[in-house]
Formats: sequence, structure tokens, C-alpha cells
Amino acid sequence: MNRWILAYDGYDPASEGLREALCTLGNGYFAVRGAAPESSADGVHYPGTYVAGCYDRSATDVAGYRADNADLVNVPNWLPLTFRAAQGEWFDVDRTFAEGRLLSYEQQLDLRRGVLTRLFRFRDTAGRTCRVAQRRIVSMEDPHLAAMETTIVPEDWSGTIEVRSAVDGRIANTGVARYRTLPGEHLTRQQPPEPGDPESSCVLTATVSSGIGIAVAARTRSSDPAERSRCVEPGWAAQDLRIEAEEGRAVTVEKVAAVFTSRDRAIEEHGEAALAAVRRADGFDALLERHELAWAHLWRRAELSVDHADVQRVLNLHIFHLLQTVSPHSVELDAGVPARGLHGEAYRGHVFWDELFILPFLTMRFPEIARALLMYRRRRLPEARRAAAASGRRGAAYPWQSAADGREETQLVHLNPRSGRWLPDHSHLQRHVGLAIAHNVWRYHEATGDTGFLAEHGAEIILEIARYFADLAEYDRSIDRYRIRGVMGPDEYHDAYPGRAAPGLDDNAYTNVLTAWVLRRALDALALLPEDRRGELRERLALTREEITRFEDVGRRLHVPFHDGVISQFEGYGELEELDWAGYRERYGDIRRLDRILEAEGDSPNRYKASKQADVLMLFYVLAPQELDDVLRHLGYEHGPDLLARTIAYYLPRTCHGSTLSSLVHAWILARTDGDEAWNVFLEALGCDMEDAQHGTTAEGVHLGAMAGTVDLVQRCYAGLSTRGGTLHLDPRLPSAIGRLHLGLRYRGHWGVDLTCHQDRLRVSLRPGVAPPIRIAFGTEEVLIEPGAFWETPLRDGRATPDDG
Repeated sequence: MNRWILAYDGYDPASEGLREALCTLGNGYFAVRGAAPESSADGVHYPGTYVAGCYDRSATDVAGYRADNADLVNVPNWLPLTFRAAQGEWFDVDRTFAEGRLLSYEQQLDLRRGVLTRLFRFRDTAGRTCRVAQRRIVSMEDPHLAAMETTIVPEDWSGTIEVRSAVDGRIANTGVARYRTLPGEHLTRQQPPEPGDPESSCVLTATVSSGIGIAVAARTRSSDPAERSRCVEPGWAAQDLRIEAEEGRAVTVEKVAAVFTSRDRAIEEHGEAALAAVRRADGFDALLERHELAWAHLWRRAELSVDHADVQRVLNLHIFHLLQTVSPHSVELDAGVPARGLHGEAYRGHVFWDELFILPFLTMRFPEIARALLMYRRRRLPEARRAAAASGRRGAAYPWQSAADGREETQLVHLNPRSGRWLPDHSHLQRHVGLAIAHNVWRYHEATGDTGFLAEHGAEIILEIARYFADLAEYDRSIDRYRIRGVMGPDEYHDAYPGRAAPGLDDNAYTNVLTAWVLRRALDALALLPEDRRGELRERLALTREEITRFEDVGRRLHVPFHDGVISQFEGYGELEELDWAGYRERYGDIRRLDRILEAEGDSPNRYKASKQADVLMLFYVLAPQELDDVLRHLGYEHGPDLLARTIAYYLPRTCHGSTLSSLVHAWILARTDGDEAWNVFLEALGCDMEDAQHGTTAEGVHLGAMAGTVDLVQRCYAGLSTRGGTLHLDPRLPSAIGRLHLGLRYRGHWGVDLTCHQDRLRVSLRPGVAPPIRIAFGTEEVLIEPGAFWETPLRDGRATPDDG
């Protein structure tokens, strides 16, 4: 099986939504779902196009609440293209398939080159047979361009071929069924500029409330002379081409599209800019050549390989979709990374905490992209400060869901499709998103040594988040510790105590432990600043000695609950009832959405020791074992070496993996206790989107955090790579199914760190350069590697040997 090809043989309308999401093409500026160009949003297909950071807001009444929703906008569709023999029916893949006239059908996504190809044969109702080849790209070289080439070969007839090529702005956000009762019309249609040439068309729109102008232009050319006619209506611009064809001779039609918005830089007007771009664009082959070269550069920087073909193919797919959502073109944009990528409309295109799973891979390969994503958060720091102040707190409270301006975008209610009831949504209480942002800033600094970012932006972000959580903590004299009350952890199945009217939980362990870690990193960040910058920042933030003392005090005395020898998910978790897991699995089979099942029965997961996803266990994912030990001991909690194993054994059977991130985290932590089981869970995480494990959700957009997380698991868990204290730490844990793992990394100015791990040895080498040596820590050993040199050590079964610690 080719590691670089995602192939589908045959046409299957039932799986078309999944294929469209997985065959999305993008370049970090915009992305286009892999829909057939002759299709429309009809329940089988959904041709969505999304521009990074392009949101629009609408409001409506839902279940007695005023719902104010910001959506990632489905912008005008440049794909529409179909054809027919003169006076025949326009080609439609679904009708042709249903009538048994689709003779063959193949679709391939070339991950190395970023090319989507369709090959098919069909017979029309008059018995005429055609062979068609279609190639499509979204240019990774020019962020505004996309192109499609369609080659039609009449196999047994000669005559006129008619081609219809259009740009469609008469669309709405309708890609998620459960949102369709809410407003989805986000575009107003405007008068476009005159094309100025017979080959080009343009649709000009603007978002309803945010007022972003969006222009999509297209240029259509044919290999043979063509008669042309136009059809222009509000939001629709089409060209019809009539071409004389001969039996057995190919006719090729090229379509080049450009997407611009009024937010783009270095343009005068977005409509004229789009038309100018398609007029001057080269033909398909020249665009393809530069596009392939750009992808080749990206793949060199994203180097990660294992000697397991099936696993490598999925890892390549995951890296591919990550780099289509955030690429070097993202660096100049003000955009976060949506949880579902630029691949669909699930979660309304909102930004959650998924950078926690995405940034580790980017930071060690594309630090400029990681920095840009952190700057998205930095620009929204004022809004986070306002949110904290509105709740009576100091510092910055980042929202659980973010979109354009950094306000809280979390829904007030959500629908349970099992019961048909709208229920209160308390997930905005997941304050831990701020801790994830602070964690990401610090990890970026550790990996890059970017002291400029820390001094200008990073330290301020960490300090303001630390200030919020220090203020959120309340001293409890009865236990002589600080407590954080009224929050939610990563497990969204628990948002309140049974019988308590007010939402929120007390002393969520993940939140409290990570708060203690962030408070110490805030003081570290402050200490690392140049003296003049440190003084200026303290003065501007009005950061007093008393407040710093509070950071230290709270960071030493936060309460972490325990029960039955394990860390409690939150205070009182040990008193909850046990769920009849076997009974529910027997009755329902798939219980990943246990919350919906229980609510439909008039019950609630708040009553049970049953988690949607990893919560306490997230601590073992976010923090290295030595870091977690250090935090717990600093808090005064002595624990034995078996805490990890006991905690894993306790929570694994009480988790139903209702989130795609859950299997990923469990595979990570199991790698330290049960390698074989960890590998099986890792394979489940790999197949989440490929196999649509959550029954239809991938069609609404890929799970980008889970995709990036599987790649990061190979990088940081299997290679045992972490960055702490200016040192690259290595603790390999290679599964028995992998004989060789190779990574090409960027670390602290070095653009050529090669790490190769075999079952019996580990080798790290630096390519020649002018950067200083790097420090490697392996077990109890530390070494310095000079540029142009290498270091090698033995392993046993893919792990450090006892002599090496």
C-alpha cells in the first residue's frame, strides 16, 4: 500500500461526506472540501470553502435562550463545473450512479503532492461513453489560488461538448444537520466588478454582521476553440463553453480560481484583486509544478517516519491535514486553529484548547507557525482581561470557545437528539483552557529559546493567566489549603454535583495541579526577563510583591483530592455511584455518548464514576513524569512510584471515550505501563477519522487535535522527547511493532536535528551549521552535541537500558 495515497475505488453516496472531509485541500489561508464539482449541498454532498479567521455572527431564540453564534463562514464556491454532449443531460455523478451508467470510478488524494484526482467512465442516456480525468489543487505556493483540470475523452462518439463553469455565492452554512434550524445565511450578494475579459467571472459578497468582503473569481480556458456565453445573476456567475470534439481525442478544460477578502493586505479592493489574480495566473501545469515544490519543502521540514506502512500512511494523512489548516501562509494571518480544521462546520469553526495537541509538532518543526498561533491568543488578551474583570477577578480568563474577537462563544444550550430536549450547556466553566495557553507559551519558549517572544508577549500572557487562577483560588482554613471551586475539567460529562442546583465542581485535580505548575512558570518567566523589561512589565501590570508572594503561596498549597490511593478527578468523585457498564453496553452497544443515553432516561452522568474522556489522566499527558512528581511534592503530596499505574488502572475502565482525544491520551499514558495495550489503543486513535469512529462526525470536519496528537505521540511519547531547562530530554519507548523511528527536528536555532531510534540503539546527529551545541539528557547522562557531530547509545527493546537509567 502506497504511504502517500488515500485511494477510493468505486462510488458510494453514503460515504461521500466522509470522503469530502478527508479529501479537503487547503493551504492555511483557505480550504475546499473534496466535493464533486458538479454537486451541490443536497444531503449527499457538501461543497464547503472556508477562509481562515472569517467569521460572522447571527442571533436567534433557541429553547427560550437568546443564542448568539459566530460561525466560520462557508464562502462562495468556485468548484461548479459540469458538462454534457450537446442536448444531453448535464453530468451528475449521483444520477448516473443510481441509473447504473457509472461504469468505473476512482478517487485518489496524493498527500505528497497535494493533488486530488478523480478518474471515471460513464455512459449518458443516449448511449455515448466518456472517460474523464480531473485533477484539483489548492495552491500551497500562492495562498489565494486554486485550480482544477478536467480532461474529457469521447470514447465512441463525435460532436459538441458543452461545459458549464460557475462561481456560486448563493450558499449558506448548512453542513451540520443539528444547526440547520439556526440562522445559516451569512452572505449578502453585491455587484461584482466587470471581469474585463471573456474567460473570467467573479462573485462578490460580504458577511452579514462582520462586514468582511469576500471575492471569488474564476478563469476558465479550454484546449480547443470554444464558443462562450454568460449567465450572471446575483451571487451566481457562469460561463457555458461549446467545444467540437472528436472520438478518442481529449478535450481539456482548466479552471483557475482566486479567493480574496477585504482583510487581506497589500490590495486596494478585494474584487479587483481576485480578478487580477486569475488573469495573470499561469496554466494548471505551471501552478501544479510550483505547488508541488512548496509541498516538497513542507514535507522536508515535517520529516517523521516509521517502518510500518499502514501507520505511516495515516500519519502522513494527519500531517497533511494539519499543514493544510495551518501552514507558513498562516503566519501573517490573525487566525486560530479550529478544532475541526478548515474542513467543515462542526463546532461552528470555533477555536478550543486543541493547540495543546497541535503545537508540540509545529513548535519542533515550524516554530514560526506556532508563534503565529500564540499571537492569536496574545491579541485576545485584552478581551480575556475584560472577561476576568467581569467576574470580579484579576488577570485574564480566556474563553472555552473563541472565534473572531476573543469573547466567549460557548453555547448556552445544546440539543440531545435522543430525547429531543434542549439542555443547559455549562462547558464555559472549563477554565483550564487558559492553563493550556500558558503551558503552550512556556513549551514554545523551551523548544525555541525565543527570548524575544517571551519578553514581548509570552511572559505577559503567562503572568495574566497565573494572576487569574491565583485570584480564583480561595483559602480554606479547615484544611490549610487553597481551593478552586465551580469549574469543569476536561471530562464534559461532569458539570455539577448530584442534587446541587449550581453548576461547577470543586478542586478538579487537572485544573489545580496545572495551576500550581503555571504559577511557578510565571515566576520563572519573570526571572528570565532582562531587568529593564522585568521592571517595565511589573509596573505596567501593577504586579506587586504581595501578588508574587500569593503566586508562591497558592502554588505550594493548592488542594489536590485523593481517594482509594489515586488522584480524585474532583473533590467528592469517590462518593459517586458506580455505573453498570456491562448492562449499558449490552443494551446500547456504543455508549460513547453516555451523557445522551442517561439524559434520555431521565438520569445524569453527574451521578456516576463515568467520564467522557481523560481528565485526571491528562496530567500524565501534559506533564513529564518528573514534572508531575515535582509539582505534587512541591504541593506537599508524597506518593509512591506506583501512582501512575494505579491511577491508570482506576480510570481506564470508567471512561467511555466520548471524545476523539481520549484514546490518544490513553495510548500515551499506557505506553509507560502496558506497551501492547498502548499500541492497540494508538491504532484506534489513528483510525478515528479514517474509519469515522464516531459515526458521521468526520463528515462535519476532521478532528484536527486528535490527528496532530497521534503524530505528536510518535514524536514525544515513542521517541520520549521533551524540552525542559534548555535541554532536549530523551526517554524512548518504542513499541515492538516499530523497528525504526526517524524524526527531523528544529530545536533552539538548529534546523537539522536528526533523531533515529531502533529497538537496540538511539542516535542523535546535528547537521553542520553555526548554531551552538545542544544539550541532550538521556537517563542520568547529559551530553553536548556539536554541529556536524552525532551521539549514539544502546537501547533494550526500544527503551533505555538499565545502565543508562
